Amino acid sequence: MSDALTLTGRGIRLSRRNVDAVITSMMLPVMLMLIFVYFFGGAIDTGTEYVTYVVPGVLLLCAGFGASTTAVTVSDDMKGGIIDRFRSLDIGGIPILTGHAAASTARNLVSTALVLGVAFAIGFRPSATPAGWLAAAGVLLAFIVAISWLSAAIGLLAKSPEAAGGFTFFMMFLPYPSSAFVPIDTMPNWLHGFAEHQPVTPVIESLRGLLLDQPVGNTPWIALAWCAGLLALGTAGGSLLFRLRTR
Repeated sequence: MSDALTLTGRGIRLSRRNVDAVITSMMLPVMLMLIFVYFFGGAIDTGTEYVTYVVPGVLLLCAGFGASTTAVTVSDDMKGGIIDRFRSLDIGGIPILTGHAAASTARNLVSTALVLGVAFAIGFRPSATPAGWLAAAGVLLAFIVAISWLSAAIGLLAKSPEAAGGFTFFMMFLPYPSSAFVPIDTMPNWLHGFAEHQPVTPVIESLRGLLLDQPVGNTPWIALAWCAGLLALGTAGGSLLFRLRTR
């Protein structure tokens, strides 16, 4: 645990030194939200104010952009030789990956606060109860932790930092074929199955329902199940890949 805490601090310090990447991962979701709200929002009928509809999807985009930085950072570590120094200090793979994932979670929480602040400034008005806010925060945090671990594993899988950034593009793309920006029933029929049964959609629907104080049924449990599966894949895959890369 002490190793993981120390390496989490290292990950945060690395973020402070790579200011341009951090600013980009924070500002891109904000810019996309402004583009969708002011450029396209007037042409999209969602049955509510478009800014209210689109914010949950932007929060997940924010997590995807932040997680891509994690994959690149892990790949940089593997390429730069710092892992050999850690191993000489008897630090295992799990504390190293935990440090990266925890630092990624911290960055994403700051990005989430920024997106929510801008959203409130342009008209986002949720009607959630205190319990709804807590539940929404729990679902979002579970997704951020899961995608951070998965990105750390992808950083081990990639052979270079550039490749790591390319692999994480898929995770950043997932919110688009979902209910993030338009209702799924407006999409082509052949896309409905994927859009309804991919991991991002239940997370978005859970956040939207909880923040707007609408019935959500068992959707949050489905979202948490997806998050648990992604987390298990990230932790198990990361541990295995670390052993393979360092043997």
